[in-house]
Amino acid sequence: MKKIAALFLMLALIASFAFAAGGKEEGKKPAYPTKPIQVVVPAGAGGDTDLNCRILGKYLEKELGQAIVTVNVGGAGGSLGTRKVKDAPPDGYMALFFHPGMLLNKVMGLVDFSFQDMEVAGLAVLDETNIFAANAKAPYNNMAELAKVLKEKPKSLSFATEVGSFTHLHVLAYQEAAGVEFNIVDVGGAAAKTAALKGRQIDIIGTQYGLVKDYIKNGDFKAVGVLSDKRNQAFPDVPTFKEVGFNVAFTKFFFYSFPKGTPKEIVDTFSAALKKVVENPDYQKEAFNALYVTPTYKNPKDTFDFLSNEEAIYIKYLGKK
Repeated sequence: MKKIAALFLMLALIASFAFAAGGKEEGKKPAYPTKPIQVVVPAGAGGDTDLNCRILGKYLEKELGQAIVTVNVGGAGGSLGTRKVKDAPPDGYMALFFHPGMLLNKVMGLVDFSFQDMEVAGLAVLDETNIFAANAKAPYNNMAELAKVLKEKPKSLSFATEVGSFTHLHVLAYQEAAGVEFNIVDVGGAAAKTAALKGRQIDIIGTQYGLVKDYIKNGDFKAVGVLSDKRNQAFPDVPTFKEVGFNVAFTKFFFYSFPKGTPKEIVDTFSAALKKVVENPDYQKEAFNALYVTPTYKNPKDTFDFLSNEEAIYIKYLGKK
């Protein structure tokens, strides 16, 4: 009887040890993730990058079973936050959520690294709602009327951007297509640009429609052009740049990446969770209602190829080698 009791006690101790170890087989690493994941947004709070990241994060937490902590690290066109992640330990607990600005920083010579120097984890969002917005009382209602003002008085209108950002590319492309020139002012990220236009310190801003839709609805702002191939059904009264004679259109995209050397199984686990989120109807509805964006998943390889193609377009346009 004592031997049987001792045997049961030994089995109980073994089971207790296995439970404390998380039920993992000896020699195997704990499943990822086992603690909160920090996701760096290389821009200030309140912009479209920040909002997209926070909405995605809420759903990723359910898929990964750990908290997703959004960390805003703005400055230098996003390169400060990008570098923070690039230089972090490759253990899967710090990721980057960014957009074309990462590619543009390299193309424009602001930094010497880009997505090739990280482990791309997947693309989540496409955005066809990038606009130029002005004060509602401005004497121009589309990009052709705006060009007429600038041709009559070059540099008479100020355009707010952040050097090296996606909107910087937009204004450069429009200037070339229209043969005009703005007074380009670096005011910082999306929230700072909105504040500058609201305070009438700036004439024009490049932004995402969802970020300023309330100002447009209440009559403070108006959209004078959308940088898409066709009008957006969410705001059909806004003309495209193309339909008034300027062949300028860009799609914004948002993707995740990890430090170089992050194990493939970690990247794949995160990417698989991202796929489930992007395909979740609840997420799709929330993302559209908030920002009019199009949830779109691409796996790590397809995302890398997509980014390579986009980079080639930027290099060609900006004349860099």
